[in-house]
Amino acid sequence: MPRVVCQLILPVDNDRRDLDMNNREVDAKKLVRFVRINELRLVTEYDPVTAIGVMQSSVEFNLLLLTDKMSPKHPERMRKFRAAAELYKGKILFILLDSNLKSNERVLSYFQLKKSQLPALAVFHTPDDEHDVLTVDEISIERVQDFCNRFLQKIRQIRGEAPQ
Repeated sequence: MPRVVCQLILPVDNDRRDLDMNNREVDAKKLVRFVRINELRLVTEYDPVTAIGVMQSSVEFNLLLLTDKMSPKHPERMRKFRAAAELYKGKILFILLDSNLKSNERVLSYFQLKKSQLPALAVFHTPDDEHDVLTVDEISIERVQDFCNRFLQKIRQIRGEAPQ
């Protein structure tokens, strides 16, 4: 029997994702979830064009990296941020916010941050506007993971859910 695969090629992230359709557990719901999770970039850059898509995303958690894209440390920060994003695909929408764009000043003020406090991570739960901010000198996969896990745990406690 020939192998049937649903394949998504993501030119933006230079990546390819496969879902083995021969698995009996794959149903319409799982196929839709696969497409939804993989249609998003690992990291979406926030700007006036992408803002609407970010706000309308079905993912309830957003993690923003608020940083200066002109910084010499930016490429390394992004490499680590992308690696962390891979761990939370479909659970948290990872967003890059360039602090140099005038249009992003409102977001900085929402999180009560000044440019002198950057880089920073800000996590946001869209249904209830619950959020948390962490100013950091260096971005690491472990630091991002710890920050995300603590926030997810906090939201579970607020909802009265059992810890995972």
